[in-house]
Order: sequence, then structure tokens, then C-alpha cells
Amino acid sequence: MDLTLLTIDAARSAVQERKTTALALTEAHYVRIKQEDGQIGAFLTLSKERALEQADRIDRMAAEGKTLPPLGGVPVGIKDVMSTRGLRTTAGSKILEKYIPPYDCTAVARMEAAGAVVLGKMNCDEFAMGSSNENSAYQPVRNPRDLSRVPGGSSGGSAAAVAADMAVVTLGSDTGGSIRQPASFCGVVGLMPTYGRVSRYGLIAFASSLDHIGPLAKTVKDAAIVLRTIAGRDPMDSTSADVPVPDYVAELGKPVRGMKLGVAKEYFGEGLDDEVRQAVEAAIDKFKSLGCEIVPVSLPHTPYAIPTYYLIATAEASSNLARYDGVRYSHRARGVKTPSEMYRRSRDEGFGAEVKRRIMLGTYALSAGYYDAYYLKAQKVRTLLTRDFDEAFRKVDAIVTPTSPTAAFRLGEKSNDPLSMYLADIYTVTADLAGIPGISVPCGETKEKLPIGLQILGKHFDEATILRVAHHYEHSFR
Repeated sequence: MDLTLLTIDAARSAVQERKTTALALTEAHYVRIKQEDGQIGAFLTLSKERALEQADRIDRMAAEGKTLPPLGGVPVGIKDVMSTRGLRTTAGSKILEKYIPPYDCTAVARMEAAGAVVLGKMNCDEFAMGSSNENSAYQPVRNPRDLSRVPGGSSGGSAAAVAADMAVVTLGSDTGGSIRQPASFCGVVGLMPTYGRVSRYGLIAFASSLDHIGPLAKTVKDAAIVLRTIAGRDPMDSTSADVPVPDYVAELGKPVRGMKLGVAKEYFGEGLDDEVRQAVEAAIDKFKSLGCEIVPVSLPHTPYAIPTYYLIATAEASSNLARYDGVRYSHRARGVKTPSEMYRRSRDEGFGAEVKRRIMLGTYALSAGYYDAYYLKAQKVRTLLTRDFDEAFRKVDAIVTPTSPTAAFRLGEKSNDPLSMYLADIYTVTADLAGIPGISVPCGETKEKLPIGLQILGKHFDEATILRVAHHYEHSFR
């Protein structure tokens, strides 16, 4: 039995039934990391001592005949934008290179309380700003399916680790597509819950009204198990919703026959790669064969999504990243003589080019005389985008789209063309702006054997439906 190929259920059951141990599972994944990660670059920090202590606790429970928790003994990775007590947390940035948080992110704490074994922290675009994972201050991440290509971003390390069997599941964050797009590029499942479904406490903020935490996994069921674990109201996060959390796993088996799935013409226009289009259209045909009704819908404000997103996200980033001033816990420049010189040089040395670009864009959008023309107008368009989805969901149960207009592109291909890089998020940013849930599942490959992702979008707090639709699609090939 190859311990690195197990799903959550298989891993937990193997430990519970004493067919293996959590310690053996953990060690097998560290061996895999040593073999593979030198060329992939998915991990920034390993937490072996913490992992082995947790594995030992789980093994003692199993030896005593106790029922293991839902993630008992399961090796996981955590994107390095989530605080981990006593474990370096950099957000992929030099400005936080030596930061060691004194507390755990709520999602991480809930994972460990459910028995998960944290292997380490996953590489990512700096402060989660990027679509290729080339913006990490430490090293780019490479796609396990083709090392010459990007894994997607900003949760590229999280997606690559699952694709390369270096972790059973990982946590990522999604602000404009940063869970779903890398899941598509790496051929894994990526779930972004409704805004407010999962606490953001302990998540290093990029854009506070857009940031989501969610899982990247090998199967839809694994994603459902993790969401069930981390979802729910948290008094430490005032934006976390006090909405009942259903048993997502139990909901997976409910039938999809008779469900109405929307297809929006705005997601099948110019810029969509032919191979991606064919794969997604084949997936839509598969849903027809499963008894679903395909219904045309319109999301007319979609063309305005990218400029809207890059105004709101950069404005919020400008505000959130103002705290990294060299005074408290971030990088401080040496040899400075005045406070203003310290601020300027500390931020100049600590932030990378993309982060600086977004801070400047956001600061401009919020500046006197421009606030109404840019930021306020973007918020109004955001409302129109949300209404588009509200109207569509009056007719359908879920909406199916491509996750990304292309498969994974080559490292360096878009590095010098920020606009082209931003446009790669055209199918994902809309869900973040509207606050609705979305999931990406593999739906085929290109002629070059690169994965293609199918995106399924749902109503607010209706993750159960998109998980069910994705699960039935996933199992239709078995």
C-alpha cells in the first residue's frame, strides 16, 4: 500500500484499523516531499516536530480503541498566509521572513482538533497576489504535471503538493480565484466556500471583503470532509456567518437528476482556448446524461469583473498592508536615521514588485479626488455582478463554467505582462466579488496532457449543492 496515494477516508480508516500508523503515514509523506519537492518548490517550511507529536497522539488513540476524529492521522499542508503558532509564517514575502505567530488561524486549529497532521507551510504568491506562483519571494512553484509550467496561483504550493502526493489535502485561500485556478492547472479539486462560511481569523489579509479559506483535495468527498471541519461561526471573526453547517458528506449521495444547471454565454466568448471549451462542453453533455437540465443564463456584467476586482482588491490591499512599516513585527531596514526613511526603505526592501504595484494602484484608487471615480464606482458594479447571480439562481440550481480560459502556461510566459496575467482570472473573480461558493474539478486534459478544470458556482451558503454536482460528475467516469 502506497501511503501517499490515500484519500482522507482511506488514511483515517487504515490508522483506525491498525493497518498502518499515523506516524508511518507522516514519515511516508516526508519521504515523498524529500524526493519531489526539490524540483517543485511547494513547501516553504516543514513542521516535522509538530507533525510527529500529533501523529503520536493519534496512534495512542487508535491503540486504545478510541474512535478517531474525522481527520485522524491525515497529513495536510497549510498555505503560508495562515498563522501557525510557533511556526514561521511568511505570506511568501521577505517582509515577514522571520515572523513566528503566537496563535493559530481558526481554520488550522479546527483541522488539528479534527486530528490532521500538519506537515508544513505551502509556498504561495507574495501576500496571495498572483495567478502563477511566480511572485513568491523565495522560489517559484512548478507544476507537477509539467515542470516547465506554472501551477497557478496564488495557492500554487497547496495545489502542487496534492497533485504530487506530498499531502493528502491542503488549505488554500481564494481572493480572485486562488484556490480554483491552481486546482484547475494541477488537476485536483479546489473548493472556495461562501464568504463568511469559514472564519478568516488568523488569515493574513490581502483584500478583507474578498478573502476566503478553502481546501484543495484529491476528491470532492475529501473537500467536503475538510469544509465540514473548518466551517461555522467563529466569535473571533465578525464576518463569519452564524449559518447552520450541513453534513456535506451525507449530501453528496443525493441525486442530481432533474437539477437545473445554468450555462452563461459570457463565459464562452473570446479568449477561451478551444481545447478547454471542448472539455467543458463535453462535461455539460455528461450532466445531460446524468439527467440534469441545461438552462441558458446571462451574467451581463461579467465583462466589468476584472477592472472591478482590481480596483477593490488593490484598494483593500493598500489599506491592509499599511501595517507592515518596520516598527513592530515585519522587516526593518538597517542603517536608517529617520522614521520616514525606515518606513520607506523597510517596505522597499520587504515587498516584491507585484505587491508594490498593487499597493500603488490601490492607494491611487483611494486618494482624494479619485475615490468616487474608481473605488466607489467599482463597489456599485460589484452590486450589479451580485444581482446578475441572484437573477440567474432564480432559474437554476448551479452554474457551470470553465475554471480558467487556458490550461497551465509556461513559467515566465506572462511575467512581464501584468494585464495578460490579470485576465487569466476572468472566470473566477466574479464569484469572489459576489461572495458565492465555487468549486473546480478536473474535466479532461489538453493534447499536451495538461489538466483542464470545470467550475461549478452555487447560491450563497449552498456549498452542498455544488459539492453534490461535482461529486456526481467525478463518479460518472468510474
